[in-house]
Amino acid sequence: MKCRAKPPACSVEADDLAAPFGLCQDHWMKHLLLTLLFPMTLTAQTMQQLTEQLGKTILYGDIALSPDGTHVAWVQSTTATTAKHTYVRGTSGNAPAMMIKIPTTGERTDFDPAWSPDSKTLAVFSSGDEKEQRQLWLVNADGSNPKKVTDLKGYAARPRWSHNGKQIAFLYIEGAGGGGPLMAAPTTLGVIDTAIHNQRVALLDVASGQLRQVSPPNLHIYDYDWSPDDKTFVATAAPGPGDNNWWVAQIHTIDIAKGNATSIYKPSLQVAVPRWSPDGKSIAFIEGLMSDEGFHGGDLFTMSANGRDVQNRTRGRRSSVSSLFWLTPDRILFTEIVGGGGAISELTLANNSVRTIWKDAEALHAFGNFPDFAVSNDGKFATAERTSFETPPELWAGPIGEWQQLTRDNSGLSATWGKAEDLEWSNEGFNIQGWLLPPGKVESGKKYPMVVLIHGGPASATTPEWPASFGMSRAIIAALSSRGYFVLMPNPRGSYGQGEDFTRANVKDFGGGDLRDVLAGVDAAIKKYPIDAERLGVTGWSYGGFMTMWTVTQTDRFRAAVAGAGIANWQSYYGQNLIDQWMIPFFGASVYDDPAVYEKSSPIHFIKNVKTPTLVIVGEHDAECPAWQSYEFWHALKTLGVPTQLIIYPGEGHLFIEPKHQADRMEQTIAWFDKYLK
Repeated sequence: MKCRAKPPACSVEADDLAAPFGLCQDHWMKHLLLTLLFPMTLTAQTMQQLTEQLGKTILYGDIALSPDGTHVAWVQSTTATTAKHTYVRGTSGNAPAMMIKIPTTGERTDFDPAWSPDSKTLAVFSSGDEKEQRQLWLVNADGSNPKKVTDLKGYAARPRWSHNGKQIAFLYIEGAGGGGPLMAAPTTLGVIDTAIHNQRVALLDVASGQLRQVSPPNLHIYDYDWSPDDKTFVATAAPGPGDNNWWVAQIHTIDIAKGNATSIYKPSLQVAVPRWSPDGKSIAFIEGLMSDEGFHGGDLFTMSANGRDVQNRTRGRRSSVSSLFWLTPDRILFTEIVGGGGAISELTLANNSVRTIWKDAEALHAFGNFPDFAVSNDGKFATAERTSFETPPELWAGPIGEWQQLTRDNSGLSATWGKAEDLEWSNEGFNIQGWLLPPGKVESGKKYPMVVLIHGGPASATTPEWPASFGMSRAIIAALSSRGYFVLMPNPRGSYGQGEDFTRANVKDFGGGDLRDVLAGVDAAIKKYPIDAERLGVTGWSYGGFMTMWTVTQTDRFRAAVAGAGIANWQSYYGQNLIDQWMIPFFGASVYDDPAVYEKSSPIHFIKNVKTPTLVIVGEHDAECPAWQSYEFWHALKTLGVPTQLIIYPGEGHLFIEPKHQADRMEQTIAWFDKYLK
């Protein structure tokens, strides 16, 4: 028998056929090289096509609905660029959206559009390239007559008009940067002292252009709301440093004329979204266990304007309130995370009853990070960016639950990945929910690898969303599914969506019950779907990065792992990160008072158990999960001979901003799983 290579035929006889397929050694090596190289080329091509497709996705952010409900403004961008432009259109009719023209230089970036009370004027922050100072601009509702009204030097955000339309308040850090701990931390050199640049409330007189700061210089203001008579602010605030002390913020009232602040409520946990009642007699807010500023979840509370008569209005409700609107003295509208989806509900204060107006497998919220929902003054009209795993984002408007589609910018996009399914399972008395995304094509009789993606937080939740935003984290889901993987996205104990008891169920137990919930979800998925139990991977970012590091120290079930912005050693982490205050509610004490509770959940303590090949990824200037944590984990694996690689992306913080870094992170992740699971 001769070698079965294609003509020209090889003359090597059967005795020399040492390789499979009836090929001689020489032709077998060539075959092997082609087999190895061609999938790599195909992967690169497929990944590039997917990146380009997702990069074309139009994203709608900072949605602002005019008080009368007739016009909507938003900041529009794509995944592939850092430019952000403000658009306006009517909420009825077929008139196209119009981009507001603001004469800035470089790649323009807009933020936080806000309507005047008469719905005739839009205020918006705008800047040119990254070196240009953002300024506040006023434009007419039709986009005409743009006018710069400030000459700021420092960080500014969240403009809000007074009820009489004569003033605009906004958050301002004079002479310094800001943006919160998600952004890249500035390099700190020289003598490290107590110099703090607090974020204050600045007040612009629209007619004269005069600007003054009205909150005390010793307080960092996180969120605020005008009183109905325009004489007082209610605010969440704490002494600086601002990035760290959001977790210990209290609710204050600020006398605008006098500039003094009075603490009226000290919470037991975290507070967010303080809002006045229309009659000025009461204040509503969200309180709960929250692990990230700007990602709100908890119970809905009310109290009198002097901080008395505090009432939890949603105690025991199996959801997490994420934003609120106090529409009439007896009516509060709020958004909530429910399971792995969301709802919009209405609270009647007279009898403390709640009516759900709309509920679906998508989540909406109005304030904090990445808001996608807005309501008119009377609450009868709303605008939302609606999206799912299979449906790209578009804007919708109308009465709540009776929305009509406003935009069709993404109509040409289609999913190349599978259709997500709601997966539920039970573990240790908890009902757990998650999402399972199958491969784009599932063939009968074939089994597929699966990657478990654990969300950050831990007080957060995975909800349906077109996978093209937030630093490409979601894009990794699409890429895995398109490449033939099942993707399990669990919401274990500690997540939002099932009430405060569920959110608090991992306190002093990081990596304990929540990992058991995840593993139970893996078992449930394998039992129901054609998943190869021998080809499992695990990944996550932030808390999900910690959980990935922790998981590979606790079990050998996973054959590959990608740990993004993880935490290897809770004890050293306490002294390295810039937001250590978040840890006290979860661990019960500082690391100096109870080091044992930190040690028991530290992956580095169990590092010799690891056999799983692990890719470690982090941003160079991550303030929340410093790069040294990733370095420590990688260094240990390398020393112990476990296959590993560390990638540190230059200039990036916890949230990746640079599109090329987002795309490369996705490609590196997929290549790692392909290497070990395929």
